Amino acid sequence: MRLLKELMRVATQHRAFYCYVLLSVWIFLLIAGMYRYMGNVESTPSGGSVFGPSSSGTVSSLGGDSSPSSTAQRFAKYRERCAPLAQLQRLDDGGILEGWKLQGVLLVIRHGDRGPISHVRSAGINCGVSGGSDNLVNRYRSFLYNSSSSASGSNHMYWNKVGPFHGFPLLPATERGCPLGQLTYKGISQLLHVGDIMHQVYAHPLGLLLKPNPNRASVETTPHTLLNSDEVVVFTTRYRRTFQSALAMLFTLLPADKWLALNVRESHSMAFCFGECSCPQSALLRKRLEAMGDKQLLKRGDVLDVMQWIGGTILQHTPNGISNPFEVVDALLTVLCHDATLPCRRKKALSTPKPLRKNSNQELVDVINIDQDETAANLMQEAQTQVEPDSPEVENGNPSVQADEAQEGCVEPSHVDTLMSFADELSQRSAGHSYYKLSGLLRSYGMIRHIVSYMLKMISGDRTKFVLYSGHDCTMQYLTAALGIITNQGQTIAYASRLAFEVYRSDAHTDYYFRVVYNGKDVTQQIDFCEGGKSLRVTRDSRGNKADLCPIENIIRFLHEDYFSPLNATNFKEACGSVNPPKTGEF
Repeated sequence: MRLLKELMRVATQHRAFYCYVLLSVWIFLLIAGMYRYMGNVESTPSGGSVFGPSSSGTVSSLGGDSSPSSTAQRFAKYRERCAPLAQLQRLDDGGILEGWKLQGVLLVIRHGDRGPISHVRSAGINCGVSGGSDNLVNRYRSFLYNSSSSASGSNHMYWNKVGPFHGFPLLPATERGCPLGQLTYKGISQLLHVGDIMHQVYAHPLGLLLKPNPNRASVETTPHTLLNSDEVVVFTTRYRRTFQSALAMLFTLLPADKWLALNVRESHSMAFCFGECSCPQSALLRKRLEAMGDKQLLKRGDVLDVMQWIGGTILQHTPNGISNPFEVVDALLTVLCHDATLPCRRKKALSTPKPLRKNSNQELVDVINIDQDETAANLMQEAQTQVEPDSPEVENGNPSVQADEAQEGCVEPSHVDTLMSFADELSQRSAGHSYYKLSGLLRSYGMIRHIVSYMLKMISGDRTKFVLYSGHDCTMQYLTAALGIITNQGQTIAYASRLAFEVYRSDAHTDYYFRVVYNGKDVTQQIDFCEGGKSLRVTRDSRGNKADLCPIENIIRFLHEDYFSPLNATNFKEACGSVNPPKTGEF
């Protein structure tokens, strides 16, 4: 009895301790059970290869939902380079500044959405405008059909004016197709919307609008004799996609009479260099920059594997292997930009790998027969003229991987993330390297001279009010690099991108200024000779938004005195003739 009382006394004194022990054991068992359950879920076998389909077909290798809606949200960042219509907006674009008169505008654009540069498996991909719902496309097409003198029943009209573009079609050949290197109907839509924005911003301040003539019952097919063809000057490279993009944009910018009066001039260079073109030093800089990118690629085995898998799935013809990640990215954009499902492939017999050295003669024939991509075609043209030694046709040690078609499976969202994130990272690093800016200075020298010459015409009372340069991604890469304009996309230039130089005169005095707007964003302060106190900040609108105006003499001084200083030279010939470029570090 005494022992029982003693045990009860001890139990009463340590009751709290026993409660803590029991609670700890219960929590431990609960956590162990949760981890065991989670481990069972994660260890479920997929039953596929590393780059094959997932077990359920709906869950990607990253565990995310691969339904169309979730995939669209996941790839929204990558689709920025596709320039969806919602991305084409009026933002900081000027036109009317209080106390200032707009003297003229020089606009550089990249063409709109195009087909891939390589043959891809594009069955089922719609590169057109869904359901014919774009009113601007319908209006443009109706106008061309009604005003053209070509044979009835044809599916696209032709440019009938004498010159280098005689016989060029004004519309893509098919409404839904993704022709190799050609503008698509989606690209036409993009430029029509850009032109509509430019119409809202510039048409009235520049006096580009004409009063309709009530005595003319229908639209004439010949230019009006009273129109001044010098008001709007158009330059484009001799590619259908840039030519069609220019005319589509100008259709919504100008009245019909002025559009019909247009004369389109040819630029023989994608850099719009106008005589200041040949520059071996620029080729060497670019070659070294590409070699740095190749080293980064070789360090990433995961990217090489994904590049091989996606390229082998999407690309139709890869006899020399897959060596360029941006070629695969371009093919992949055919899928991403048109909201198509990620492709799959079935098992095929392995073919005997061929030597990795490329057959330049065959590829040159392909380039001549089609309007290839801006970068690829430019390099091919340079290879023909022996001006640029950095053509991809020259064996320069690029990593090459033979596409493996023995596996079957699908391209998954995780594969897209791996490739696109690497491409974005490499684009950012390249754009931040000194070689990128130096090469841009050399490549865009002729174009900047041309732009400045038209600025001087505008401020001297010349009739020219609007100058358009319809070019390629490399056109804008060179120009933005030379001016020091940096974007969050690195060296990537989205379809239908625009770079505007707005020229203003003060109402209070005779000083002339300009501002630079890239895709609707004021980037004047990014330019070295316009930053900080070198520019004038003025009120842009009634809501108090500001605009930066840079004196025109700043760009003139930069062109004539400081342009070649980073290259330790005083003129274009001296800068291009340097044997060795300035030394610099890797990425």
